[in-house]
Amino acid sequence: VPLQASGGGLVQAGGSLRLSCAASVRTFSTYAVGWFRQAPGKEREFVARITWTDGPAYADSVKGRFTISRDSAKNTVDLQMNSLKPEDTAVYYCARERRRYGAGSIFTVDYDYWGQGTLVTVSS
Repeated sequence: VPLQASGGGLVQAGGSLRLSCAASVRTFSTYAVGWFRQAPGKEREFVARITWTDGPAYADSVKGRFTISRDSAKNTVDLQMNSLKPEDTAVYYCARERRRYGAGSIFTVDYDYWGQGTLVTVSS
């Protein structure tokens, strides 16, 4: 189940970016999908997830600024990032939860398929 993450880039603080995660499998919509990020020297951390019923959840650090959404027709899960801060700089990964019809974990161990990552750099 290859996942393709795209949309990263360089943006000034306060700017916006939209990341997209595309999957090439029909059952993608029946799994929770998460976005995680990893900054240099830090562990990979949860950013947002959307359940198979399209219920969202966010890390406190991005709540109110990021929005996760799913387009089942396109088999994509997007992450709209607004009011970006320098501390949002990281490689962003999308991943599919291991269990079908799962609750949407915030832990990396509960995800089995990962995209290749896309770099987001926010300058001050």
